[in-house]
Amino acid sequence: MNTKEKKRIIGLVLLGLLLVIYFGVCFYFRNHFFPRTTLDGRGVGGYTAETLKKEMTEEIHSYTLTLEEREGKREEIRGADIALEPQWDGTIEQLLEKQPAFAWPIQLFFRHDLTGKTLVEYDEQLLKEKLMALDCMDEEQQVKPISATFSKYDPDSGFTVKPCVPGTTIDSDKLLSEVSSAVSGMAATLSVEEAGAYVEPKVKDDDEQLAKAIEKLNKYAGCSITFQIGDHTKLLDASEFGDWFKLNKKQKPVFRQDKVAEYVSSLAKTYNTCYSSKTLRTSYGTEVTIPDSHYGWKVDEEAEVRQIIADIKAGKAVTRDLNYSMTANSHGKHDYGDSYVEINLTAQHLFLYKDGKLVLDTDFVSGNVAKNNGTPTGAYGIYYTQKDAVLRGDDYETPVSYWMPFAGNVGMHDATWRGRFGGTIYKYGGSHGCVNLPLSAAKTIFETVDKNYPVLVYELPGTESTTGNDPAKAKAVSDLIDAVGEVTEDSENAITKAERAYEKLSATEKLSVNNYDKLVKARKALNRIQKEKQGVE
Repeated sequence: MNTKEKKRIIGLVLLGLLLVIYFGVCFYFRNHFFPRTTLDGRGVGGYTAETLKKEMTEEIHSYTLTLEEREGKREEIRGADIALEPQWDGTIEQLLEKQPAFAWPIQLFFRHDLTGKTLVEYDEQLLKEKLMALDCMDEEQQVKPISATFSKYDPDSGFTVKPCVPGTTIDSDKLLSEVSSAVSGMAATLSVEEAGAYVEPKVKDDDEQLAKAIEKLNKYAGCSITFQIGDHTKLLDASEFGDWFKLNKKQKPVFRQDKVAEYVSSLAKTYNTCYSSKTLRTSYGTEVTIPDSHYGWKVDEEAEVRQIIADIKAGKAVTRDLNYSMTANSHGKHDYGDSYVEINLTAQHLFLYKDGKLVLDTDFVSGNVAKNNGTPTGAYGIYYTQKDAVLRGDDYETPVSYWMPFAGNVGMHDATWRGRFGGTIYKYGGSHGCVNLPLSAAKTIFETVDKNYPVLVYELPGTESTTGNDPAKAKAVSDLIDAVGEVTEDSENAITKAERAYEKLSATEKLSVNNYDKLVKARKALNRIQKEKQGVE
């Protein structure tokens, strides 16, 4: 055999050997994955379908899903606890069938990244129970999310963002869905936060509306209100009103009305003087306390709340007094100041002061005590002044020239029908409650006072007046009554004289006439005599 033939035989042998190797390897790769092959990220080079499924089954049986939670906490759900089992659908076999085994010499030089779907089956109820048993699902352990808001006011930085609190409250339905997907995909871990399963704060730190609200609050913080109350001042600024705000649903700052009202109420308690007792150094040198007061300063709380809110919204510095529904003369020790009407019911005497100077003093007649029409004591302000008024009651209608009411329908006015004033006339012959004055005195008072002029009415034992009480006059009238004697046709002049004298007496003097009943009987007897005489004629 020559050399040429030897070479040809060797070549055929080599070719045959190569074909055997080639087809042998082809046969191998019909049942085994190419080297450098991955299936869903795992290396499967050289694996048969059965080997791969066996290994994957073992992995599925030992599967654990780790939940990564906030605050660095981790919890697990084991496949064994939820009856996790593989469900083969022929995908692996199909991938092997599609593998170009005859092209293995070329395929060996390339990567083969295959994708398939590992089908698993688990008990959904067990998964739900396992999930709900985790610590992260315990409501008592969960921290509720808190929205971002504005900070407490700081004199240096003003209002700033108070960061939100993410919390650890979980949307259980969302987490169950994400866990189900993770288990189905055989994921090793699941970030609860990345899965969006936490209940998030409604307002985050970078919220645009929150930023606008803080900008507006800092404008409000530029406000300061200096209350000028007489000689006293009180400052209200953001250091105090900084906690009077809240955000509404639209993230806009609104006032907490209760806080503003509480502050105004404290102002009222401090500066209100109405309904509190007054002390007065009387014109007699004695100090009296007048407990029933309807005069003084009274803060109009509703108006003041509105004004404070408006001032703060303007964001500027203002100096002003409070809003009042009732005002007085002074913010000093005595709110009635040094201009007032002083009425001593005991003495039945009145003093009128203007700017500390006595304008006049005069006797008067007050309400009839015997008929329970006594003039009320107290501190008042004149309601209004009216000239040529007509005073009306159940049984009277009286025109007066000067009318100055100060306590309901009780007031000061002229009483030209009276011949005398002062003394004790008021006890039995007094008014319906008003202070009856001589015409000239009423005119002077009317021309001096105006609306809300203080009227201080009091009683002062020991200052009783004896004006209008002349015992001699009462004795003379008693004598005239006794002089009537036995009543006859000629007794008319004596009886009439005694009656006229009696009518001229003051109320106190009349009380001293002990035989007045004899005069009444004498008049009745004379009337009978006169009637009998007329009958005879």
